[in-house]
Amino acid sequence: MGRKRQTSSKDFKEKVALEALREESTIQELAIKYSVHPNQIMQWKKTATDNLSSLFERPNKKSDEERKAEAEKDALLKLVGEQKIENDF
Repeated sequence: MGRKRQTSSKDFKEKVALEALREESTIQELAIKYSVHPNQIMQWKKTATDNLSSLFERPNKKSDEERKAEAEKDALLKLVGEQKIENDF
């Protein structure tokens, strides 16, 4: 029979990843300290660094796709308005 897989809370992952980012201890030392495989700590650390940029994005900032969709919508509304004026004339 196999061992049951260990699950960790997001708070625990955050704590370990932050400690790994500080680099005050080696990954191996952290693995021993927290009883977690070094590869798992490296994965949490990578996830943390990959997602850091999203912390500094403005929540109301529009993406390029949203801006394109709005520009296309505006162009279509303008076209419909022009056609309505032509039909009414």
